[in-house]
Amino acid sequence: MKAIVINEYGNVSKLKEQEMPTPDLGEKQVLVEMHATSVNPIDWKAREGYLQEKLPFDFPIILGWDAAGVVAGVGSQVKNFAVGDRVFARPDTTNRGTYAEYTVVDENLLARIPEEISYEEAAAAPLTALTAWQCLVDFSNVKKGDKVLIHAGSGGVGSYAIQLAKHFGAYVATTASGRNEEFVKELGADQFINYQEEDFEQALEDFDIVVDTLGGEAQQKSFSVLKEGGKLVSIVEPPEETAGAAKRIKSGFHWLEPDGRQLAEIAALMVTGEVKSHVGHKFPLTEEGVKEAHKLSESGHAKGKIVINIK
Repeated sequence: MKAIVINEYGNVSKLKEQEMPTPDLGEKQVLVEMHATSVNPIDWKAREGYLQEKLPFDFPIILGWDAAGVVAGVGSQVKNFAVGDRVFARPDTTNRGTYAEYTVVDENLLARIPEEISYEEAAAAPLTALTAWQCLVDFSNVKKGDKVLIHAGSGGVGSYAIQLAKHFGAYVATTASGRNEEFVKELGADQFINYQEEDFEQALEDFDIVVDTLGGEAQQKSFSVLKEGGKLVSIVEPPEETAGAAKRIKSGFHWLEPDGRQLAEIAALMVTGEVKSHVGHKFPLTEEGVKEAHKLSESGHAKGKIVINIK
């Protein structure tokens, strides 16, 4: 099968098109014929070698953490999926990611793609939407009436987090650049803060939850906008253990746990229109296409999700 791989860590020049064997199928796994995948910051961070301790892969590595396609084969113990089903997932990948014509996925990580949703829209969702869900629901226990600050609301995780927070009845403030003001308001943001012109620390107070997608100074300043007993969850770096202690703030770092059941709940919200995948950029599954997609992701200027079309 055709795949885009890396044989060593480094810049985009390390991405190479290469023939790879179709992955073997385990008893509780499904073989997915890929129609689309997407590019997330974790892709190029892994390519650069930043995640070697967290993700100790062996070369050659197929990157990619989002799968959308059609079931092409099922293991002997698979019960809930059949050949021909439209499915999507955030696979629990090792060396075999989703920049390929086929990938294998554990059955419990899969969800069906509703007929109303395209492969591109499905491919955009798993990693980022599940991350947003787990930050808001599992870590923060978001509820109606909460005030939620979501940093970088025009990005992948941020764009889903805004929509999910609104679904749960929260008031949402978000930071973004001026050119993305209309976009984040369309997503449902109640309060927009142009980080290039305004200091969110001065504009906000008494918030219940902060979803930190930036780290660094933004994370440190976020503690001051939280109320007593508030929550800060970061997907970038662990907060300092003593940060927020005076206000009994619960803070922590969240690493996504793939979950087919949660993804099915998100799929249901996609059908009702409460959650939409905003595909801002499309590239083909070619060496040049994936290189350009990585460059765009690294620039930090992608609007919505970056999708790789495979079929």
